[in-house]
Amino acid sequence: MAEGNVVSTSAELAGMTTRQRRRLPITAVHTGEGKGKTTAAMGMAMRAWKSGMDIAVFQFVKSKKWHSGEEDVFGLFQQLHETEGIGGAVEWHKMGAGWSWTWKEGAEDDHAAKAQAGWQEVKQRLAAETHDFYLLDEFTYPVTWGWIDVDDVVETLANRPGRQHVVITGRNADEKLIEVADLVTRMEKIKHPFDQGRKGQKGIEW
Repeated sequence: MAEGNVVSTSAELAGMTTRQRRRLPITAVHTGEGKGKTTAAMGMAMRAWKSGMDIAVFQFVKSKKWHSGEEDVFGLFQQLHETEGIGGAVEWHKMGAGWSWTWKEGAEDDHAAKAQAGWQEVKQRLAAETHDFYLLDEFTYPVTWGWIDVDDVVETLANRPGRQHVVITGRNADEKLIEVADLVTRMEKIKHPFDQGRKGQKGIEW
Protein backbone atom coordinates (compact mmCIF):
# COMPACT_ATOMS: atom_id res chain seq x y z
CA MET A 1 0.00 0.00 0.00
CA ALA A 2 1.41 3.39 -0.98
CA GLU A 3 2.35 6.01 1.60
CA GLY A 4 -0.63 8.14 2.53
CA ASN A 5 -3.35 5.48 2.20
CA VAL A 6 -5.67 5.29 5.16
CA VAL A 7 -5.93 1.65 6.11
CA SER A 8 -2.87 -0.57 6.52
CA THR A 9 -2.67 -4.19 7.69
CA SER A 10 0.11 -5.36 9.98
CA ALA A 11 1.79 -7.04 7.01
CA GLU A 12 1.66 -3.84 4.97
CA LEU A 13 3.04 -1.82 7.87
CA ALA A 14 5.89 -4.30 8.24
CA GLY A 15 7.01 -3.41 4.71
CA MET A 16 7.11 0.33 5.40
CA THR A 17 10.01 2.43 6.54
CA THR A 18 9.85 4.33 9.82
CA ARG A 19 9.37 7.57 7.88
CA GLN A 20 6.44 6.09 5.96
CA ARG A 21 4.80 4.91 9.19
CA ARG A 22 5.16 8.40 10.65
CA ARG A 23 3.33 9.89 7.67
CA LEU A 24 0.21 7.74 7.61
CA PRO A 25 -3.04 9.71 7.99
CA ILE A 26 -4.97 9.27 11.23
CA THR A 27 -8.71 8.92 11.70
CA ALA A 28 -9.57 9.60 15.34
CA VAL A 29 -12.88 9.35 17.19
CA HIS A 30 -13.44 10.89 20.63
CA THR A 31 -16.70 9.58 22.05
CA GLY A 32 -18.34 8.58 25.33
CA GLU A 33 -20.41 10.23 28.04
CA GLY A 34 -17.54 12.06 29.73
CA LYS A 35 -16.40 15.66 29.34
CA GLY A 36 -13.36 16.48 27.23
CA LYS A 37 -14.03 15.09 23.76
CA THR A 38 -13.85 18.43 21.95
CA THR A 39 -11.14 19.68 24.31
CA ALA A 40 -8.89 16.76 23.43
CA ALA A 41 -9.57 17.22 19.72
CA MET A 42 -8.72 20.93 19.95
CA GLY A 43 -5.44 19.99 21.60
CA MET A 44 -4.61 17.78 18.64
CA ALA A 45 -5.56 20.61 16.27
CA MET A 46 -3.29 22.99 18.17
CA ARG A 47 -0.31 20.67 17.78
CA ALA A 48 -1.14 20.20 14.10
CA TRP A 49 -1.32 23.99 13.62
CA LYS A 50 2.07 24.50 15.29
CA SER A 51 3.63 21.95 12.93
CA GLY A 52 2.38 24.00 9.96
CA MET A 53 -0.65 21.94 9.00
CA ASP A 54 -3.65 23.59 7.34
CA ILE A 55 -6.57 23.28 9.79
CA ALA A 56 -10.33 23.16 9.12
CA VAL A 57 -12.86 22.99 11.98
CA PHE A 58 -16.48 22.08 11.22
CA GLN A 59 -18.87 22.32 14.16
CA PHE A 60 -21.98 20.32 13.32
CA VAL A 61 -24.24 21.21 16.25
CA LYS A 62 -23.05 24.48 17.80
CA SER A 63 -25.45 27.41 17.50
CA LYS A 64 -24.32 30.56 15.72
CA LYS A 65 -24.89 32.30 19.07
CA TRP A 66 -22.46 29.96 20.85
CA HIS A 67 -18.95 31.41 20.74
CA SER A 68 -16.21 29.25 22.25
CA GLY A 69 -12.84 30.20 23.63
CA GLU A 70 -11.22 27.77 21.20
CA GLU A 71 -12.70 29.65 18.27
CA ASP A 72 -11.13 32.87 19.51
CA VAL A 73 -7.76 31.20 20.06
CA PHE A 74 -7.69 29.66 16.60
CA GLY A 75 -8.68 33.04 15.18
CA LEU A 76 -5.53 34.43 16.77
CA PHE A 77 -3.58 31.51 15.31
CA GLN A 78 -4.86 32.47 11.86
CA GLN A 79 -3.73 36.06 12.43
CA LEU A 80 -0.27 34.83 13.43
CA HIS A 81 -0.15 32.71 10.30
CA GLU A 82 -1.13 35.64 8.09
CA THR A 83 1.12 38.27 9.70
CA GLU A 84 4.11 36.28 10.94
CA GLY A 85 4.03 33.10 8.89
CA ILE A 86 3.71 31.05 12.07
CA GLY A 87 1.84 27.73 12.05
CA GLY A 88 -0.71 26.77 9.43
CA ALA A 89 -3.83 28.37 8.00
CA VAL A 90 -7.08 27.99 9.96
CA GLU A 91 -10.72 27.88 8.82
CA TRP A 92 -13.65 27.68 11.25
CA HIS A 93 -17.20 26.83 10.20
CA LYS A 94 -20.38 26.36 12.28
CA MET A 95 -23.53 24.63 11.12
CA GLY A 96 -25.59 26.82 13.44
CA ALA A 97 -24.57 29.80 11.35
CA GLY A 98 -25.73 28.01 8.19
CA TRP A 99 -22.10 27.38 7.17
CA SER A 100 -19.98 30.30 6.04
CA TRP A 101 -20.23 29.41 2.33
CA THR A 102 -24.05 29.12 2.22
CA TRP A 103 -25.62 31.14 5.01
CA LYS A 104 -28.04 33.94 4.19
CA GLU A 105 -29.73 36.15 6.74
CA GLY A 106 -33.22 34.87 7.47
CA ALA A 107 -32.70 31.49 5.81
CA GLU A 108 -34.99 28.70 6.95
CA ASP A 109 -33.43 26.72 9.77
CA ASP A 110 -33.32 23.16 8.43
CA HIS A 111 -30.78 21.36 10.59
CA ALA A 112 -30.72 18.12 8.61
CA ALA A 113 -30.14 19.94 5.33
CA LYS A 114 -27.38 22.03 6.88
CA ALA A 115 -25.69 18.95 8.30
CA GLN A 116 -25.77 17.27 4.90
CA ALA A 117 -24.43 20.43 3.25
CA GLY A 118 -21.58 20.48 5.72
CA TRP A 119 -20.72 16.84 5.09
CA GLN A 120 -20.81 17.32 1.33
CA GLU A 121 -18.39 20.23 1.70
CA VAL A 122 -16.07 18.09 3.82
CA LYS A 123 -16.23 15.32 1.20
CA GLN A 124 -15.29 17.72 -1.58
CA ARG A 125 -12.40 19.11 0.41
CA LEU A 126 -11.11 15.64 1.26
CA ALA A 127 -11.25 14.66 -2.42
CA ALA A 128 -9.33 17.82 -3.33
CA GLU A 129 -6.87 17.40 -0.42
CA THR A 130 -7.69 20.96 0.65
CA HIS A 131 -6.55 20.69 4.27
CA ASP A 132 -4.15 18.64 6.36
CA PHE A 133 -6.27 18.36 9.52
CA TYR A 134 -10.08 18.23 9.78
CA LEU A 135 -11.91 18.49 13.09
CA LEU A 136 -15.54 17.37 12.71
CA ASP A 137 -16.88 18.51 16.07
CA GLU A 138 -20.07 16.81 17.35
CA PHE A 139 -20.27 14.98 14.04
CA THR A 140 -21.55 11.77 15.64
CA TYR A 141 -24.95 13.38 16.34
CA PRO A 142 -26.13 14.07 12.76
CA VAL A 143 -24.88 10.59 11.87
CA THR A 144 -26.84 9.03 14.75
CA TRP A 145 -29.93 11.07 13.88
CA GLY A 146 -29.82 9.78 10.30
CA TRP A 147 -29.10 13.17 8.75
CA ILE A 148 -25.82 11.87 7.30
CA ASP A 149 -25.34 8.36 5.92
CA VAL A 150 -22.75 6.52 8.02
CA ASP A 151 -21.81 4.21 5.13
CA ASP A 152 -21.01 7.24 2.97
CA VAL A 153 -18.86 8.63 5.77
CA VAL A 154 -16.98 5.38 6.26
CA GLU A 155 -16.33 4.92 2.54
CA THR A 156 -15.12 8.52 2.22
CA LEU A 157 -12.79 8.25 5.20
CA ALA A 158 -11.41 4.87 4.18
CA ASN A 159 -10.63 6.02 0.64
CA ARG A 160 -9.56 9.63 1.10
CA PRO A 161 -6.37 10.49 -0.76
CA GLY A 162 -3.08 11.76 0.58
CA ARG A 163 -2.17 12.46 4.19
CA GLN A 164 -5.25 14.12 5.67
CA HIS A 165 -5.99 13.65 9.35
CA VAL A 166 -9.64 13.57 10.47
CA VAL A 167 -10.80 13.85 14.08
CA ILE A 168 -14.47 13.25 14.98
CA THR A 169 -16.11 14.06 18.31
CA GLY A 170 -19.47 13.33 19.94
CA ARG A 171 -21.31 10.81 22.07
CA ASN A 172 -22.59 7.44 20.88
CA ALA A 173 -20.29 7.09 17.91
CA ASP A 174 -21.62 4.56 15.40
CA GLU A 175 -19.74 1.26 15.52
CA LYS A 176 -18.88 1.70 11.84
CA LEU A 177 -17.08 4.96 12.66
CA ILE A 178 -15.21 3.22 15.46
CA GLU A 179 -14.23 0.40 13.11
CA VAL A 180 -12.81 2.68 10.41
CA ALA A 181 -10.89 4.81 12.93
CA ASP A 182 -7.24 4.30 13.85
CA LEU A 183 -7.51 6.03 17.22
CA VAL A 184 -10.60 5.76 19.42
CA THR A 185 -11.00 7.24 22.89
CA ARG A 186 -14.13 6.75 24.95
CA MET A 187 -14.49 9.39 27.66
CA GLU A 188 -15.99 7.89 30.83
CA LYS A 189 -17.81 10.18 33.21
CA ILE A 190 -16.97 9.53 36.85
CA LYS A 191 -18.24 12.81 38.32
CA HIS A 192 -19.46 16.08 36.83
CA PRO A 193 -20.39 19.40 38.49
CA PHE A 194 -23.63 19.44 36.50
CA ASP A 195 -24.76 16.39 38.50
CA GLN A 196 -24.78 18.66 41.57
CA GLY A 197 -26.81 21.31 39.80
CA ARG A 198 -23.82 23.56 39.11
CA LYS A 199 -23.74 25.58 35.88
CA GLY A 200 -21.22 25.84 33.06
CA GLN A 201 -18.40 28.32 33.56
CA LYS A 202 -16.52 30.54 31.15
CA GLY A 203 -13.03 29.18 30.72
CA ILE A 204 -14.13 25.67 31.70
CA GLU A 205 -17.04 24.80 29.39
CA TRP A 206 -16.43 27.45 26.72
